[in-house]
Amino acid sequence: MENETLFVAQTPLGFTVSVEKQRWELIVTQKHPVLLEQEELVKATLENPDEIRRSRADESGYLLYKTIRTKRWICAFIKKPDNRPNFLITAYPTDAIKEGEIIWKK
Repeated sequence: MENETLFVAQTPLGFTVSVEKQRWELIVTQKHPVLLEQEELVKATLENPDEIRRSRADESGYLLYKTIRTKRWICAFIKKPDNRPNFLITAYPTDAIKEGEIIWKK
């Protein structure tokens, strides 16, 4: 069974990120149910973040942050592998921005 794309987002870094329906279901049912019905917020985080950092743990990983209120952000963690399409690993609300090299800032 081929996985269907839920949406594709254009990042400020000049590449797109594909969000598959199967991955989104995993995020909202098992990892972060608080994001149920929040696809547009995650898409906005990918397309118009406040800040992007390179992951310290994974060189092909990027953390995109968008402020949702004072000291609260949505974080979208994406992978940009060399030989595969770019994709969303997870997204979650957070009260802290992780360490890592800032590679883009609004």
